[in-house]
Amino acid sequence: MGGDKLRLFVGILGNGASLLLYTAPILTFSRVFKKKSTEEFSCFPYVMTLFNCLIYTWYGLPIVSHLWENLPLVTINGVGILLESIFIFIYFCYASTKEKIKVGVIFVPVIVVFGLTTAISAVVFDDHRHRKSFVGSVGLVASVSMYGSPLIVMKKVIETKSVEYMPFYLSFFSFLASSLWMAYGLLSHDLFLASPNMVGTPLGILQLILYFKYKNNKEAPITTTMVMSKHDDEKNKSTLELVADVDDDHGDANVKNFNNAC
Repeated sequence: MGGDKLRLFVGILGNGASLLLYTAPILTFSRVFKKKSTEEFSCFPYVMTLFNCLIYTWYGLPIVSHLWENLPLVTINGVGILLESIFIFIYFCYASTKEKIKVGVIFVPVIVVFGLTTAISAVVFDDHRHRKSFVGSVGLVASVSMYGSPLIVMKKVIETKSVEYMPFYLSFFSFLASSLWMAYGLLSHDLFLASPNMVGTPLGILQLILYFKYKNNKEAPITTTMVMSKHDDEKNKSTLELVADVDDDHGDANVKNFNNAC
């Protein structure tokens, strides 16, 4: 009985950590709202997270699991489905045409695979053990895809030596959630829950290492210049004006004018 209580306690902690992970992009999308642009952010992690939430919500329902033995999976992943759907919708609204096509190319197969998974597990298999094995195998792929999706961002961090598009809170909550769900899976003697998080935990640690390595680096400001011509009728002379517009991360602009009398 003590083991069941511990498993439930870890499951509750896992719910809390996952809730923080799923709500973390709110700060990212407040930036998207403000700038009316998705900038360099990728939608791939959000679609993979949605895929993961869909599969494990189905995995935790009584039709796959025995009764409500995996209730913590259903509650948190149900919330995750709602949040990730909202994030993907917002991303799609502000993305460029090229990025919208990318979202569609990723999103449609995810929905198709999920639909096939639910249909096959419900119709083809007659008992919980085989249903859990089948859905758990698909969930393993979904979880590895979700935890592996930040590799795209990590590659950008290494190339630019900047963590602008890899927020600390997202990396930390990813590590925390994967660690707790790995513990929950081990306590439940369920390798389909523990295995993917054995991948997610090291990847979360790697993200944190990269963050602390490059957190003090800032991208060079973008500078644009243009030459303007003015004519002073009173002094009867023309002036060339060089304007340099420096746009930094805070949206401020410093303008320097250099006049060259002709």
